[in-house]
Amino acid sequence: MERMPDHRDAVDLTVGQASARVGVTVRTLHHWDEIALAKPSSRSAAGYRLYAEADLERLRRIVVYRELGLSLDAIRSILDDPDAAVVDALRAQQDQLATRIEHLNALSDDLARMAAAHERGLLLTPEEQTATFGPGWDPQWPVEARHRYGDTPEWRQYAERSASRTAKEWQAVADGATALDQTLADAMDAGVEPGSPAADVLVEQHRAVFSAYFPITRRMQVVLGRMYEANPEYAAHYDAIRTGLASWLRTIIDASARTHGIDPDAASWE
Repeated sequence: MERMPDHRDAVDLTVGQASARVGVTVRTLHHWDEIALAKPSSRSAAGYRLYAEADLERLRRIVVYRELGLSLDAIRSILDDPDAAVVDALRAQQDQLATRIEHLNALSDDLARMAAAHERGLLLTPEEQTATFGPGWDPQWPVEARHRYGDTPEWRQYAERSASRTAKEWQAVADGATALDQTLADAMDAGVEPGSPAADVLVEQHRAVFSAYFPITRRMQVVLGRMYEANPEYAAHYDAIRTGLASWLRTIIDASARTHGIDPDAASWE
């Protein structure tokens, strides 16, 4: 029985038919023709490109090598140079791909940490948090902070820093805050006056220490100073170090703000 013609056996395909057959765009075929990578065997009477079966086979090979990541120049060499080291080219591409996979895996891990930091704040276990911030630390605090501040720019900045911060680096942040508390207490005991150069240095030190979480402006620092004094938990923390320390810290922050043209009574979180 005579086999019926199959359209797949057709030759002299137009550029549109050829592009559909091999799965690339017409524009791509035009480009490959222009750079002499894959030229059609003939043209119609009207000047249109016509692709023979041999042309399609070359196109299919180009598509395979391109999907493997080889450059067009490398593909040209493989197809046209009988002495081309095909295996070497493929091995080199394999090495490059392995390097890229390693990079993408690392990037995936970084994205996972970033997402977790936005969700949780601290990427430390409850045990690590207690060891870092002391027995008075409640691991539930970061969760509560996420619910309260999760939509703010400050939380996003905090999460971005947290995502790349190790337990050792968090320990350095905690140690800096502890050292600052003692320095403030000693300064209050020594009678350092609000508005004095020594007090202003302490205010700058305070802003630097707490900017480890997110950038703190002078106006934001004033708002924090108010909170230290008014919030029972913060006030209790500072007053446990020295009685009256929370109020004294607020006064030196306010005095420093005035020297920078800020009215503490009108300052807002900005």
